[in-house]
Amino acid sequence: MSKITGRSWGVIALAAAGAILLPGAAAAQTVSGQARAAQSVVSGPLGATVTTLADTGTLGNAADARQASASSGSVPALVTASTLHATTIGMTTAVDSEASLADLSVTVGGNTIGAGFVMSRAAAAQWSGGSGTATVTDFSINGVAMTVGGGANQTFTIPGGRIVVNEQQTSPTGVSVNALHITIDGVADVVIASASAGVQ
Repeated sequence: MSKITGRSWGVIALAAAGAILLPGAAAAQTVSGQARAAQSVVSGPLGATVTTLADTGTLGNAADARQASASSGSVPALVTASTLHATTIGMTTAVDSEASLADLSVTVGGNTIGAGFVMSRAAAAQWSGGSGTATVTDFSINGVAMTVGGGANQTFTIPGGRIVVNEQQTSPTGVSVNALHITIDGVADVVIASASAGVQ
């Protein structure tokens, strides 16, 4: 009759635990990702008008990759920009998204906002959540140069509304980054260089 030692019981216990954990560990992850160079929502008497520029749409699965670009783009009487770019890439346990544009000019609610270059990046990985960054160069509000810090959610007050630089929303499974979020209350909501990534 064979004898099961204490060490053998330990090996059996580990094997049983592995059998329980492996199916979950091997299961496909649900990924999400999207990037767009610009989006505006303008309020009007007939409702809101939504316009997007260089939008990847959402990832279909972990093997998906999407890209959108344009040499120039505009929302009439609101946004003009050049070199618009957006990409989002899914992997088995990670997602990377990025959006950028150059020569930005936004005219809204009597305000003029400009930037030489705007970029957002979002990354998410299984077990480690999400992280994001934003870059805004030559930033100005109504002709006045503004200093942009490195932290998230830096807010500037403008007549009728506000601008948030490096706006970030994080969760245990991902992150959403808007390089610039311009709001004129009751008039328009403009997001420049938006990227999101999530894994769960």
